[in-house]
Amino acid sequence: MEERQPRRVPAAFLVGGASAWMATAGNAALWRELQSLGIAQAQGGWLLSLTLAGMVGAALYALLSLFAWKRVLKPAIVLLLVATAAGAHFMWTYRIVIDGAMATNTLQTDWAEARALLTPRFAATVLLGGLLPAWLVWRVGVAHRPWKQQALRNLTGLGAGLAVVVVLILLSFQPLASTMRNHTQLRYLLNPLNQLWAVGQSTLGQRKVKGPLAPLGRDARLAAAPPGAKPRLLVLVLGETGRSGNFGINGYERDTTPELARAQAVSFRNAWACGTSTAASVPCMFSHLGREGFLARTQESENLLDVLQHAGLAVLWIDNQPGGCKGVCARIPNVNTSATKDAALCPGGECRDEILVQGLDERLAQLPEAQRRKGVVLVMHQMGSHGPAYAQRTPPAFKKFMPECTSSHLPDCSAEQLRNAYDNTIAYTDHVLGAAIGWLRSRADYDGALLYVADHGESLGENNLYLHGLPYAIAPDVQKHVPWVTWMSPGFQQASGVTMQCLREHADARITHDHLFHSVLGLMQVGTAAYRRGFDAYAGCEAP
Repeated sequence: MEERQPRRVPAAFLVGGASAWMATAGNAALWRELQSLGIAQAQGGWLLSLTLAGMVGAALYALLSLFAWKRVLKPAIVLLLVATAAGAHFMWTYRIVIDGAMATNTLQTDWAEARALLTPRFAATVLLGGLLPAWLVWRVGVAHRPWKQQALRNLTGLGAGLAVVVVLILLSFQPLASTMRNHTQLRYLLNPLNQLWAVGQSTLGQRKVKGPLAPLGRDARLAAAPPGAKPRLLVLVLGETGRSGNFGINGYERDTTPELARAQAVSFRNAWACGTSTAASVPCMFSHLGREGFLARTQESENLLDVLQHAGLAVLWIDNQPGGCKGVCARIPNVNTSATKDAALCPGGECRDEILVQGLDERLAQLPEAQRRKGVVLVMHQMGSHGPAYAQRTPPAFKKFMPECTSSHLPDCSAEQLRNAYDNTIAYTDHVLGAAIGWLRSRADYDGALLYVADHGESLGENNLYLHGLPYAIAPDVQKHVPWVTWMSPGFQQASGVTMQCLREHADARITHDHLFHSVLGLMQVGTAAYRRGFDAYAGCEAP
């Protein structure tokens, strides 16, 4: 008896089925958003929803038709299925959207940061929404044709998919255009097309910036100091995920910053970030170009730290983030504390931010003496309030607001628990800043100052949004409004002519990350053609 051959289906059937699954089940976040905006319930809303599903499905059909070759088709479908399930989980759970900046963040995230996001619900979603369909796809036999016939079929599938997309756009152009224009976030929810577009945008954006590194501030010189003057020592703390509104020093109802208050530090209450993620903000805030210039750049340039070093100052970057300095510290001395073996401060392999202020005297002594005599800038990059595992950022002694959220699946927690967990991270940051100020006071051989600026803010469930990283144009203010705190020793105030009292009087002045480059140069009295006094946040308080 002849052995029965397993039935094989045309590649088009497999492509169509996978595309339909991703376009419908994979876009739960999109359907929810249409519902919450009232679009789905409005007249013609159901037709618009079907149109969007059809467009996504047809576009995926066209794309996968290009890969409908033996030994290529199934891996391509499996990869897209898993990516769709993962994207659906994060968009549904945290109400994030996926764009080029989010793709860059994802590509730069290391295991230590990613593992907090790998919750049981994430595993269940990927298993049921991605791996199970992928297993079914892998079991199906596919009938492939000789390569010429298959090429023709693939091109036919591509053309048919694109034709359907065009027809659906033309048939629903008016409501579709109006909806996408008025609710731009929807375009970032078209899963997995948003992921493919974001990866391409991120890659092309990196390729756009090319050529050799542009020099900057090679003319930098320190202002002449009077005889007997002490060199300046600035501790620049790069905060992580800091919400301006949750700092007690900014008028928050909770006393989250008692040590800064006791030190009589001053906070600019109207400070704004140039990005909504670390990867976007950190290179931007150390650039001389400002946000608009940085986004439009076609060549990488030296940054603030390079200019400080050109001026002859000793510069050191101390990092407590596994993700590092995003290239900002590439040309200056730098150390990373995140892998330090310290039973008290580094439980479970992740170091708490107090590690940044340990051994500072030794670190300072290791910098070149000739540069130390001119002045020092120490940059400390915090782990700060990095979510979603806020509870892991603080030691037990600093959990003053209870009960706190201990889950990385933030919707599981009440608003109060989530707020408590986040506020505990701010209280701990306050302690770290207080310790840094205490160290500066102990260094009688320097005139010391501290500047703390966060890279971006955070959403804590407002409008059901969590974390950060939304496209800047649609991101809520809590993701862009950041703390900017200054403390200066009496000697630093006298030498610079900038008084803390004057800063208090200007605490409501609007400043942005565009001001950081020029403000630090001004504080350290570095003269260069790259300096712009109009962007120096402290220039208005300099004594004549």
